[in-house]
Amino acid sequence: MNIKTKDLNLLLLFKVLFEELNVSSAAVRMDLSQPALSHKLNKLRHEFADPLFVRAARGLTATPKAIALAPAILQLVSELEGFYQQQTQPDFLAQTDRLVIYSTDYIESLLLPDLLARFSEQAPNVQLVFRHTQGTLPKQQLERGECDLAIAGFYRDLPESFYQQQLLAEQFVVLLRQQHPLSDQILTLENYCQARHIVTTLTGDLHGIVDQALALTGHSRLVCAGLSGFLSPAYLLEKNDLLLTCLKSLAELSRCSHPELIIKDCPVPLPTVQISQIWHSRTQDDPLRRWLRHQIQQLLVAS
Repeated sequence: MNIKTKDLNLLLLFKVLFEELNVSSAAVRMDLSQPALSHKLNKLRHEFADPLFVRAARGLTATPKAIALAPAILQLVSELEGFYQQQTQPDFLAQTDRLVIYSTDYIESLLLPDLLARFSEQAPNVQLVFRHTQGTLPKQQLERGECDLAIAGFYRDLPESFYQQQLLAEQFVVLLRQQHPLSDQILTLENYCQARHIVTTLTGDLHGIVDQALALTGHSRLVCAGLSGFLSPAYLLEKNDLLLTCLKSLAELSRCSHPELIIKDCPVPLPTVQISQIWHSRTQDDPLRRWLRHQIQQLLVAS
């Protein structure tokens, strides 16, 4: 097979169509009219002897062959885009840009003090915007370029064309005030279940991973309140006999501003939580966003 006979721009078209699954959106991204895009799509179909993208109830759907081809084509196009970006943006840290990160208030508190200092020193023209994740992966925002990075420990089953990098492996602990009746006792499954609890809930569901683990052993606990943030529960613990089961680094962060709180081992067998950063293939080789991911990895792994 001779590469001289191939139109490599068709691979870019494949990537855009696979990400958008919408002819109008793909035409805008390719800076083409819809008839021109349709003409190129016919050439793409002929190239691979398959329809690749067919009409669905909403937009397009990828054929099995397109799904099979996608990982290799997306990787190849991303590498080519990264190559050309590096040639045209030798001083990418001097550019003016805005980076959007979807995460939680807890991750913000861990990251922002040192991350903002690095941006001020090395990339002063770049703005950082943190937005609250709602407990699910912001898939559409990542695909449309409205989100550059998502960081959390509860994203599951990533779609094709997404990348993931593990940052932290976290264990659960229990946070409570020194005046709590259980503060001078070893937490057992029995006294843990008899106590009153608060939880962080991003979806409004008060039945979380702890309750699922308890149910396996025939136990349950009393959850008296659910809060939408990870940092605010510490204020409640100051004045109430409540337990908060949370990640160890969050408990340590809470103690920095609330030194009267204490940390105990969790009596419930819970899995380790993997805090990861997630991004879309469209930003895989962008030098600024690659630099951002490296800074975050350095800061969180060292925290």
